[in-house]
Amino acid sequence: HYNRKRIIVFTQSLLAICSFGLAALSLAQGSLALVYLCLFGIGVARAFNSPAASTLLPTTVPPEVFTSAATWMSSSWQIASIIGPAFAGWLVAQLNSVAELYVLDAVAALIFLTLVLVIKGRPLALSKKAATLDSLKEGIRFIRDTRVLLAAITLDMFAVLFGGAVALLPVYATDILHVGAEGLGWMSAAPSIGALIMAVVIARFVVFRNAGRTLLIAVAGFGVATIIFGISTSFWLSLLMLFTLGALDNISVVIRSTLVLTLTPDEMRGRTSAVNSIFISASNELGSFESGFTARLFGPVLAVIGGGVGTILVVLAIARKWPELRNLKTLDAPEKLKAA
Repeated sequence: HYNRKRIIVFTQSLLAICSFGLAALSLAQGSLALVYLCLFGIGVARAFNSPAASTLLPTTVPPEVFTSAATWMSSSWQIASIIGPAFAGWLVAQLNSVAELYVLDAVAALIFLTLVLVIKGRPLALSKKAATLDSLKEGIRFIRDTRVLLAAITLDMFAVLFGGAVALLPVYATDILHVGAEGLGWMSAAPSIGALIMAVVIARFVVFRNAGRTLLIAVAGFGVATIIFGISTSFWLSLLMLFTLGALDNISVVIRSTLVLTLTPDEMRGRTSAVNSIFISASNELGSFESGFTARLFGPVLAVIGGGVGTILVVLAIARKWPELRNLKTLDAPEKLKAA
């Protein structure tokens, strides 16, 4: 309903203010209540920023390069997820303080805000309806009725829900593989490294000819790699499986992100991205909870193996429920993908 660029300007400004607030509170050892208030503001800003920012890509690149653009977006995120925590850890070790990190975060938000302001992409159509609950329902109905998109989102959601082996990495590092904090660092980085390498390979060499089948195979492979990781007692084999998990997950991310781009009309992009973000974010958090809960009941090994088996069963169920996904060929012809 509202200009996406203005929403991003507001959310990035709020992120910067809250980050500066956390820096000040850290230096002054301020009130814990104010710390929570800043964290609440960051959460609100991210909730609005993510759907709005996702609409920037289709305003700046033509539809025929959506797949490549989605791949490079994923690559930039993976690079940040590798370099960011490593740099943060080094900086904290050097300064013995976190206040400078919050200042750096605020500066990064302001830089992003400035870069967004200079984007001269095509304007996106805005919804003409009032901002009501019916409008939100319309976004949910759009995903429900676009069967290929619904299948892809459902597949990713349940795969992440059951395949949350990453949540148990500290247990594996200390109690099973006995590699300590340094080994945990490598294990935590391995999925992102695998995803980054796969993103570069996709962007440079891969054209999806059987996108639906590729997606199903990638998620099934994710389940197999999870099972092997679960039973492994070798650090190097576990590291290889985590690398494979990241690489296969990135295939899923690229295909799903491209489908969201190609199948969504301009006036629905914000709502579709918001619903997609809710499903994916919720599955990440619930997946971590599920892994921890089942590990408490049955032990970490059975929890991870069960999650991998559950992922494979989800792939079989999705392929049977939505043959449109199984038969999906190219990602570049959206008019052929929409449900009748």
